[in-house]
Amino acid sequence: MDLSGASALVTGGASGLGFATAKRLADAGAHVVIVDLPSSPGADRAAELEGTFAAADVTDPGQVAAAVAAASAAGPLRAVVNCAGIAPPAKVLDRDGAPTDLAHFEKIVRVNLIGTYNVIGQASAAIARTQPTDGGDRGVIVNTASVAAFDGQIGQPAYSASKGGVHAMTLPIARELARYGIRVCTIAPGIME
Repeated sequence: MDLSGASALVTGGASGLGFATAKRLADAGAHVVIVDLPSSPGADRAAELEGTFAAADVTDPGQVAAAVAAASAAGPLRAVVNCAGIAPPAKVLDRDGAPTDLAHFEKIVRVNLIGTYNVIGQASAAIARTQPTDGGDRGVIVNTASVAAFDGQIGQPAYSASKGGVHAMTLPIARELARYGIRVCTIAPGIME
């Protein structure tokens, strides 16, 4: 897809895989909107790319809608990459054999799975309203699962469950959004710098 004059939205774009993705999209000619927490270096990173920073929590529908609107204002939204995620380790049982606080599991699933779903919903609504390209497509959404979705380790039940959920929802969402010319796929990286 030719991204010249288009916009791209990258969640978790202030660091790591997200920032590397944002740089690659900017190099391809897209106006990049970095979505990350207000406490992140997102504003500085966006300035490096001559893009836009949209401070948002991916689990907040209003904040994500505002970020999508900012991306749409910069050009037709054609690419969304969901890199926002957290991975604090926790076993099912702590050192004393007591169950780990359920809030820990819920937070990881909320950010990694529900946050990804929220961004997909908000962004796909905007992409579906754009004019199709000459090839008939409108855009692509790339989600980030993890090798842990398939081969989780001790201390990763919440992370593995959340990333397994991202993997599992990809095909039904791709089937649904195909009618709008929106491709949906998920990557499952392992450990990296």
